[in-house]
Amino acid sequence: MTTVTKTPIWLDCDPGHDDAFAIILAAEHPRFELLGISTVHGNASLPNVTRNALSLLTAINRPEIPVYSGASKPFSRPAVHAPDIHGDSGIDGTSLLPIPVTVHSTTNAIVAMYNAIMSTPPQTCALVATGTLTNIALLFATFPEAASHVKEVSIMGGAFGDRADSKGNITPWAEFNIYCDPEAAQSIFSNPELDRKITIMPLDITHTVLANEKVLTRLMGKGGEYRRMLHELLTFFRDTYVRVFGITEGPPLHDPLAVAVVLLEQDVQWRFEEVRIEVTCSGPEVGRTVKTRELPEVVGDQLGGGSRDAYTRVKVPLGLNVEKFWDVLLGVVEGCDGRYEWPKTESI
Repeated sequence: MTTVTKTPIWLDCDPGHDDAFAIILAAEHPRFELLGISTVHGNASLPNVTRNALSLLTAINRPEIPVYSGASKPFSRPAVHAPDIHGDSGIDGTSLLPIPVTVHSTTNAIVAMYNAIMSTPPQTCALVATGTLTNIALLFATFPEAASHVKEVSIMGGAFGDRADSKGNITPWAEFNIYCDPEAAQSIFSNPELDRKITIMPLDITHTVLANEKVLTRLMGKGGEYRRMLHELLTFFRDTYVRVFGITEGPPLHDPLAVAVVLLEQDVQWRFEEVRIEVTCSGPEVGRTVKTRELPEVVGDQLGGGSRDAYTRVKVPLGLNVEKFWDVLLGVVEGCDGRYEWPKTESI
């Protein structure tokens, strides 16, 4: 009998439509051990996204996974939400989301994240962020040793404009997650302890993975409330992308890609480049992510020697096997079918 080695993973998110699939993938893939979920301001208010996380865990009958309510706003800016994309709740479009059977923990989310990460052997734990980066930046600022302890940090965010439709999704220059707290993002991308540990999942790659009609048909399967709930979520998401962005083939499924990249490369057949990233933190292009392949200049000293300024190299996907990704994701979705029994006498 083959023993499956599990990767401990922590998910930091602002549950909206695509986060639902990120949660399912992180909780259910046989090679992941989901240690916990922290929520952060972003798609909707902190109370809403926290409730959404608890509701989604109820729908897959995984209420034992702890949820912690994190930052309700950025370091130095007001919170920004996305009701035009995700609705007021952060996950509009279905009446089938269950009433949560548990409540979030009262433990501080940053402390909980730190304790969970440090309980794992060094260089084994993956930290995945699919929302605004406030919680993650607070973790590394408060507990610097966590940066050297983690194996990898996967971030859904950024837009480099390598595609016509990937220049930004909240301004012409900025992707939403980075825009919401650019100072937090810059602190992470400039942390030398995270050199070669970060993977960023920008719009340039997520816009190549669309939930088209073929995917929606596979998702619906044989029907039932669980399948219908997920189908309705993606249908709502699709309609907002048509209305707001003019993307008609299907909505991009951004967030589960940041989870999937933690899997062994042969599962989804990724291709990468290695860059440095700077985040614009002021002016009209605030939130813009700029990548460069150049290393910092050598800085000399009075003795005639020299050393490079500290820098952080980040992996950026250039491509993946999209069919394999859908096979992985829809496989774990199928595994949750029938776990939760929706009420028969009243709608939720």
